[in-house]
Amino acid sequence: MKQIFLDTNIVIDFLANRKPFSFYAAKLFNYALLGKVKIYISAVSYNNIYYILRQSQSSAAAIKLLNELSVMAEIADVTKDIIKKSLESDFKDFEDAIQYNCALSLSKIDFIVTRDTKNFKKSSLSILTPEEAVGWLENNSR
Repeated sequence: MKQIFLDTNIVIDFLANRKPFSFYAAKLFNYALLGKVKIYISAVSYNNIYYILRQSQSSAAAIKLLNELSVMAEIADVTKDIIKKSLESDFKDFEDAIQYNCALSLSKIDFIVTRDTKNFKKSSLSILTPEEAVGWLENNSR
């Protein structure tokens, strides 16, 4: 089973149904529910997701979605070491540096999925857009 790390924007696309981006994000979560892929999301993403969801719904509704998310995806810890590496990195976007270093800390991530691929140019992990990830999974899961 492939193991993928989702950047925060992909999770928000899915949970907030941000069109047109939600289509491929939903396909990734569907693959997870079918047992074809294991999704990892950094712990730090949860507060960012909550903040965005709260702009359009109640706190209770946002918490309910986050609870459902925690069942569909593994929560990857963000440690002191990850923060230090992110602070020392040459990423222009600090949040992306945290996402990247969090993904690196996991032993078997096959790729990171993000819509902000330009921010991950120096990545040692493969970086795919949601469309590319779905295409890859469709072509390699048979």
